[in-house]
Amino acid sequence: MPTDKKMLMKGVRYMATALPFMFIGPVVIHSAFKNQGHPFFIPVLGLAVITCIFSVFMAFKGINTIIKSLFDS
Repeated sequence: MPTDKKMLMKGVRYMATALPFMFIGPVVIHSAFKNQGHPFFIPVLGLAVITCIFSVFMAFKGINTIIKSLFDS
């Protein structure tokens, strides 16, 4: 059963996209909660939550694509 290398690389690209956002999101959330009195607290917190959700979505999509490349015929 051969591996679809193009699809595998696409999945690795998705995972590489998710990796920096996995670190950026929690750091920005922590920074937002340290500055709760600042007027931009809510927009920064919203951006951080969206970043974390995007990271989870891209990681799921990457793992799903890698699994498809390995096991689909």
